[in-house]
Amino acid sequence: MKKLRVGEAAAQTGWSARMLRYLERTALVEPCRGSGGYRLYGLHELNQLRSLRELRRRFGVELSELAFAARLRREPPLRAAVDTWLAGSDAPAARAAMPAWVEWEQRKHERLIAA
Repeated sequence: MKKLRVGEAAAQTGWSARMLRYLERTALVEPCRGSGGYRLYGLHELNQLRSLRELRRRFGVELSELAFAARLRREPPLRAAVDTWLAGSDAPAARAAMPAWVEWEQRKHERLIAA
């Protein structure tokens, strides 16, 4: 299959050329570059664009959410920090399921640390 420039790829997939450039900046779809620096979309990229549209339709996911999810995969330190934060935000629910003595010990340690 012949590789398509951004305008041709936009026409075939229903995305605008401007949106295709945004998707490249957010690293959701990364076309290769031709010798003149033009973006070239092959079958793989066109399929990514079609499946991206379906993913958004099916699950109601925003592009910014997908870009952040992709960033989490590329940046392990960011992923670890988010995982740690999410674990901490689950604390009230986890505390409710703790036996009374565990909660008492936890509060005792919190008071010792604060002192």
